[in-house]
Amino acid sequence: MRIAVTGTSGLLGGALVRRLAADGHDVLRLVRRRPEAHDEALWFPEVDTDSLRGVEAVVHLVGEPLVGKWTAHQREAIRESRVHGTRLLATALAEMRDGPRTLLCASATGFYGDRGADSLTEESPAGVGFLPSVYAAAEKAAAPADDAGLRVVRLRVGVLQSLEAGGLAILLPMFRRGMGIRAGSGTQWVSWISLSDAVGAIVHTLGGSLTGPVNVVSPNPVTNREYADTLASVLSRPRFLALPPSLVRAFFGAGLADEVLLASTRVLPKCLLSSGFQFEHPTLREALQNLLLRVT
Repeated sequence: MRIAVTGTSGLLGGALVRRLAADGHDVLRLVRRRPEAHDEALWFPEVDTDSLRGVEAVVHLVGEPLVGKWTAHQREAIRESRVHGTRLLATALAEMRDGPRTLLCASATGFYGDRGADSLTEESPAGVGFLPSVYAAAEKAAAPADDAGLRVVRLRVGVLQSLEAGGLAILLPMFRRGMGIRAGSGTQWVSWISLSDAVGAIVHTLGGSLTGPVNVVSPNPVTNREYADTLASVLSRPRFLALPPSLVRAFFGAGLADEVLLASTRVLPKCLLSSGFQFEHPTLREALQNLLLRVT
């Protein structure tokens, strides 16, 4: 297949491009600057639709990072990067007569918000809060592609496990020094997935017939306490520190703390499992051992 991908400089996008190329696909990198190579094309602030002729599918993975304190300016950037970008791309594809017929758009499990211990599937409604409103709006922004008859998939991606970036990369130095921590009570659920399984799920979805929301998460979510204990165990280090919510908010900002680190979201990959996807790392211990045993 010839596949176009946005967000190729990011963790998930970069890994996806490498996997697609290894599988023999022809990848077009959609960039937000002047293209500098034969495999690049502009998509923002205006989509170069000529370059998309002959492309069979587009994977849209762009989104402003959530790290840092959410000022009013940062909140607007988080929203606009997801909503405006998705609408721009979906509208351009909808207006093409001979363009791609499949669009995969990145959303996130933040769509569901803080839901306690409730088990959440693709049929569960959006939660309440800033992030649920952002992801709900971003998913709705792909409607022009739906209306034009494209196969549109909303990828609700969980917390990626990778040594390159993300929460694990931040926690690892502390845990390796025996300063393992959990956030708040530790009872909040974490819906995670290994980077390789996330990439595999996207490749699986590209080649299948799934449509609508798809939860890209492990079938075995864990609590924050279980996550910390498992990471400490794999590293053979103690885990004895607990950050009270007030300190979590002080260190990371109230927005990131309350809507990500302290929020409880127990998401299950119903669509992936029913479509036959096989997880390489279905449990957190397996995923962390695969990543960490060679660096302990």
